[in-house]
Amino acid sequence: MTSFTFLFRRLLVATGVFALVCVSPASGQSFDLPDLGNSSDAMMSTGAEVRLGRAFMRSVRAALPVLDDPILTDYLESLGNALVAADRHATGDFTFFLIDEPVVNAFAGPGGHIGVYAGLILAAETESELAAVMAHEIAHVTQRHLMRGFEDQQKISIPATALLVAAAILGAQVSSDAGMAAIMSIQAAAIQRQINFTRDNENEADRLGIATLAHAGHDPHAMAGFFGRLARSSRLYENHAPEFLRTHPVNSNRIADALARADEFGARQRPDSLRFQLARANLRERSYARAEQSVAHFRDTLREGRHRNETAERYGYALALERARDVAGAQAETAKLLAAHPSLAEFIVLDARLDLQRGQTERALNHLKQASGLYADSWPLRIAYAEALISSGKPARALDELVAVERLRPGNAMLYDLLEQAAMKAGHKAATHRFRAEKLYAEGDTEPAIRQLEIALRQRDIAYHDAARIQARLDAWKEEERDRKRREKGLFGERDRS
Repeated sequence: MTSFTFLFRRLLVATGVFALVCVSPASGQSFDLPDLGNSSDAMMSTGAEVRLGRAFMRSVRAALPVLDDPILTDYLESLGNALVAADRHATGDFTFFLIDEPVVNAFAGPGGHIGVYAGLILAAETESELAAVMAHEIAHVTQRHLMRGFEDQQKISIPATALLVAAAILGAQVSSDAGMAAIMSIQAAAIQRQINFTRDNENEADRLGIATLAHAGHDPHAMAGFFGRLARSSRLYENHAPEFLRTHPVNSNRIADALARADEFGARQRPDSLRFQLARANLRERSYARAEQSVAHFRDTLREGRHRNETAERYGYALALERARDVAGAQAETAKLLAAHPSLAEFIVLDARLDLQRGQTERALNHLKQASGLYADSWPLRIAYAEALISSGKPARALDELVAVERLRPGNAMLYDLLEQAAMKAGHKAATHRFRAEKLYAEGDTEPAIRQLEIALRQRDIAYHDAARIQARLDAWKEEERDRKRREKGLFGERDRS
């Protein structure tokens, strides 16, 4: 077995990603996929890339603290989806998720998965700056840069290709140390080719991202402005430059190019949305290790007027008081916020949560039910209502509410976790195993998900139509798993012969 093969196997185990989709040309399997204009499409079907995306997310969740907060996720999705709608190249589904680390970075993974670090949102001085980075990552997806990386590296060697792409995901997006260890094992020519290819990708993502910014109504100069500010600040920290600069190298030429492209669209100013400011206040509050530190920060900034948005600062203060268990104080602040903005989910959910902590269960349920009815498209409100129903001993009603949300948001691991809780507390054994299976599958754990569906089918409380639906799901997953193993066997068989 070659050293390339040994290291590649180790990377496969570490990431849990590539065994699903990497197929050796000599493995005996042929795939006649239509070429729809991008030669990288012929390397991997859409379904295979979706499976790769799920496995990628499993690896990310194992390595990074993904924050499944409905309120923050909904904001990130609303901003991301508006950018996708403005991108003339965007097709298919995108998934935006938040990583709870003070790192100034973002990344695009296979299958349209885009991760944004909390540190990036806090570092962005305007919403257009945040949108600029997200538009850049969206362009990486629409131009299929990861898949084109597969294609480009075929010109070198199959083992080098496998290692470089694995290093790109494990290194640039999860662990830089592991990624560099893999890259250093590859010949110098292969490294230089990948560097050149990545540089071209970054320039293309800048160009398309700036166009998307302008079409979405954001300031097209925000990208160059943010890059420049990060570059200037990095000089003060020497070896502690923001992660974004390490994974997205910025130089004066790149900033100049971005400015020139932005000038084509003209200057424009766009006020930050209140939700952007609220998300920053929420993340700022979370960034403090102790509640008393957070309370002191927001209390002082409010008293001294050192803030950009008083509403957002009061929201952070209310969250800090809640964490400090000053429920009465938190509710007094929240009441002021609700009076001024009665339709914002951020304030409605916080107020209901405080009601529950004070034992005012019916008041919380009534307010959440009313709000969910008025703003039926707000899934965070419906999730909050379901959680309140579960905590108040009404899991059957919560289950009905969550099933309705699932129809709108299939494949959401956090939602399936709540569905499992509600089904378990409602005494529905078959449903409990089914939702546990869906959660595992959404996280990329197909084999244990299959076992949970098999257990669900053995339960006595299962209805006929539910059994038929579970059986169809089970058959599809088993076929997918057989296909994965065939691909893996072909891949390793070819590597061993090398």
